[in-house]
Amino acid sequence: MAAYLTVLTTTGSEESAHALARAAVKGRLAACAQIEAPITSVYRWRGEIHTDPEWRVHLKTTDARYPALEALLLETHPYDVPEIIATAIDRGSDAYLRWLDEETDTRR
Repeated sequence: MAAYLTVLTTTGSEESAHALARAAVKGRLAACAQIEAPITSVYRWRGEIHTDPEWRVHLKTTDARYPALEALLLETHPYDVPEIIATAIDRGSDAYLRWLDEETDTRR
């Protein structure tokens, strides 16, 4: 059975979050994406503290599709250094994980 991941990124607008999510799902790089918003992020960037609203995107994918998903996010993300964090899914229902496999299968 393949390894499964949830991949997290954040972006500064709802439009950008939807564009990233749609591109990943359309390209079968993720089976689904969930957008949470707005959240407030406090971070240091270029020596200054910033507080900004952001939209969080959670993408569900397989380990095999992760490199292509990361490449897409790096290529299309509006940030210079986007947050891209992948976390292993240790367990999940058999039906859901089968669906995740099917939806990220490039032969479909």
